[in-house]
Amino acid sequence: MKCLIFLCLASALAMSWARPHLRALSHEMVNYINKVNSTWKAGHNFGNVDYSYVKQLCGTMLKGPKLPVMVQYAGDITLPKNFDPREQWPNCPTLKEIRDQGSCGSCWAFGAAEAISDRICIHSNGKMSVEISSEDLLTCCSECGMGCNGGYPSAAWEFWTSEGLVTGGLYDSHIGCRPYTIEPCEHHTNGSRPPCTGEGGDTPSCDQKCEPGYGISYVQDKHYGKEAYQVSSDEKQIMAELYKNGPVEGAFSVFEDFLSYKSGVYKHITGAEVGGHAIKILGWGEENGTPYWLAANSWNTDWGDNGYFKILRGEDHCGIESGIVAGIPK
Repeated sequence: MKCLIFLCLASALAMSWARPHLRALSHEMVNYINKVNSTWKAGHNFGNVDYSYVKQLCGTMLKGPKLPVMVQYAGDITLPKNFDPREQWPNCPTLKEIRDQGSCGSCWAFGAAEAISDRICIHSNGKMSVEISSEDLLTCCSECGMGCNGGYPSAAWEFWTSEGLVTGGLYDSHIGCRPYTIEPCEHHTNGSRPPCTGEGGDTPSCDQKCEPGYGISYVQDKHYGKEAYQVSSDEKQIMAELYKNGPVEGAFSVFEDFLSYKSGVYKHITGAEVGGHAIKILGWGEENGTPYWLAANSWNTDWGDNGYFKILRGEDHCGIESGIVAGIPK
């Protein structure tokens, strides 16, 4: 009996030594991740931010309202080993754009607006290139959730089909009808943007008018979706969807180690859960034998790999394959 108790204690101790409690965003956590010699490398993306600010960024409510599931007939497609839509559709500039949600939990609106922008261009064969307004979706979709305090990606795509969305570029860009009005903040101590605090959360108002000088009315500027749907969590179905129709919106559970991602294929190693987060999934590939999804984040280009990241593909890692939504433009 004593022997058994000793073994249990030894095993519990070994587990606690294997996974030390490390403070999120700390040098210790970054060093620990890099020493584990995993499939990815960590670094400092947020040099001078409140932890409350980072929690605020994860504004996606997981397991929200369900859309009808679209099943792709993948039998007629030979899917390549690597697929990057930026090479497949070079005439669509939004595919290369990284946005910044500022101190607001608007990731659910960003993932949708980014993928919708790409799909409008792809489905028009490059003839129509617009930046769909994250602001319009964030502020006017009351059934999507709580604005800067979180929302449902599926409801965002449904809103596009029923109410339509106007155009709007990045903060202070004066591009489109309703550009984003929440200022990007400074992740690092030596930059020119204001500091990142967790005191955001005030959602701007739903102003149904374009900014002065835009020349087209709010109603005339609307772009609509023909249909919105859930993509099956089957890996091949997701690949077929990306290959045929362009980027999708995905949602997953963010853990503290993800905040320090710099390169490689992310797999959760250490740290507590921070919250649900939505992103744009673009394509897929393999790196040193590890399959991945390629995704664009909305935390500016100084986060991660110039704003992008890769995450393990085919195992529903952190739920990445179970919350994928998309739609077809009208």
